[in-house]
Order: sequence, then structure tokens, then C-alpha cells
Amino acid sequence: MDFILAFVDLFVHLDQHLGDILQTYGLWTYLILFAIIFAETGLVVTPFLPGDSLLFAVGMFAARGDLHIGLLFIIIGTAAVLGNISNYAIGSVLGPAVLEKDTWILKRAYLDKTHEYFEKYGIVTIVIARFLPLVRTFAPFVAGVGRMNYWKFTLYNFIGCVAWVTVFLFGGYFFGNIPFIRDNLSFVILGIVLLSVAPTVAAVARKALKSK
Repeated sequence: MDFILAFVDLFVHLDQHLGDILQTYGLWTYLILFAIIFAETGLVVTPFLPGDSLLFAVGMFAARGDLHIGLLFIIIGTAAVLGNISNYAIGSVLGPAVLEKDTWILKRAYLDKTHEYFEKYGIVTIVIARFLPLVRTFAPFVAGVGRMNYWKFTLYNFIGCVAWVTVFLFGGYFFGNIPFIRDNLSFVILGIVLLSVAPTVAAVARKALKSK
């Protein structure tokens, strides 16, 4: 229970935690951000790490002058691209064996949902998935399992990552310090998290209702 509360607190008060990291680690914060964004998709089993909300909060701190927006764009964009490439590689090597048995985080149902996106949207799924938590973690993995053309995957991966970083990082940069948003940032971040997961939750619920 304590872990769950701590996890919720991390998301809801992300701005406070980020401020503490900045004060404690200084320039090393860039490396920490790189590691978090890379791990969210690159390690397959860490889709619970903050993504959209983290980028928005980071953009807000950049607008204050605590971080450099250009450097953030390069570092976070690179982390996102490399994370997806790592995920694709893991899927192409370990995919068939992993799919034989569910684990606590890597469940066949998640992969089936991602596969549905591929069936509906084709390779453009790689771009769309970047904006959908859970799906963005498993889309590169499914692409690797299915041995999608690597160069096509790389192209759409780059487009999706650049679009994702641009929307949320610059969203925080230009709008994060508007008085209303700044004064209610915890609620704004919570809203971003809820809006981010809403499409995936709705799709799962719709599928469950159809199955009944």
C-alpha cells in the first residue's frame, strides 16, 4: 500500500520531485531524464514510468530557466528514439519465447491490444502509439516480434518520438507557467496522466463489453 501511495505521489507531485532532483543533482538531471525516458519504452517492463506528465513538467522548468529547452529536446528525443529501438530489438530476439507465458507486467492481453492497433493503422501505429501509454511500450516490441521492416520502423519511430517530445515538452514550456496552470500544476499533471491513459482504458473496456 505504501508503494502505491508513493507511486501516485510521484505522478501527482511530479513538479516537486523534479525540483528536488534539480537541486540535488544539477546537470546530472539531464542524464536522469534520459534514463527515465529511455527505460519507459526501452526496457519493455517499465511502462509505469512517467512520460507525458514528465515532459510537461520538464518543459515548465525550462521556461523558468532551470533547464535548457534545446538540450532537453535533443536528449529526451534521443532517449525516446533509442528506447523504441531497444524495445524492437528485444522483441525480435526474445519475443516468441516471452509470449509463451504471462508475467506480472508483460501480459499477452497488452500485446494483443497493441496488435489490434497495427491491424487498424498499419505501420503508422508506431507514430500513434507514442501518444498512448502502455501501447507505446509494447508497439515496438510487437513490431520486433513481427519482424517489421527495420528501416520503416526506424523512420516512423523517429517521426513519432519527435512529435511526442514536441507536443508535451513545448506544451509545458509555453503553457506551464501560466498563472492558473502553475498554481494548479498537480491537478494539471494528474489530468494529463488521466487523458493519456483514457484511450487505452476505453479500448480495453469496449473490448470487455463486447466479449460479454
